[in-house]
Amino acid sequence: MDANVTASPAHESLVARLIHRAGFKDETDFVLRVVQPALVGMIDGTVSSLAPIFAAAIASSSHTALLVGFSTALGAGVSMGWSEALSDTGEQTGRGSAVVRGAITGGMTTLGGIFHTLPFLISNVHKALLVAGCVVAFELLAIAWVRKRFLHVSMRSSLLVVTVGGVIALSIGVGLGLS
Repeated sequence: MDANVTASPAHESLVARLIHRAGFKDETDFVLRVVQPALVGMIDGTVSSLAPIFAAAIASSSHTALLVGFSTALGAGVSMGWSEALSDTGEQTGRGSAVVRGAITGGMTTLGGIFHTLPFLISNVHKALLVAGCVVAFELLAIAWVRKRFLHVSMRSSLLVVTVGGVIALSIGVGLGLS
């Protein structure tokens, strides 16, 4: 077989086949239109909601943290979705539909804040904080993996960067919660 012949679809990776089936021309197109807006949303939802949720939990109760977490996640999702949709029509940059990108960014921002809010359904605030901390660690690992897989950033570097952001936001929340 000639080395210059491109691989048949049967030899493509599962991810590549799924990307093509979803209507994207290649992985770069998929990263630009889906992964990047989703990653921005997930990072924002995870990191920006840490401070208010943990401050509310430490200063008050699990119930208060739950309410603050849901309102923060939903409000941030609307804000980020709206911001992404209005920031670029997609025509100049080739980033695709502004509405689709906005929905992806807003949805992932909401999910990023909701995941570590749910542990505050546990009435014991100390247990809820422990579970929420574990959820945050998992979220940061997931973000680092997506950055490694699609942006080709080393896992070590990615973990370091996302963890620093998370620790800064968490420190702000803990500091304010204890004040």
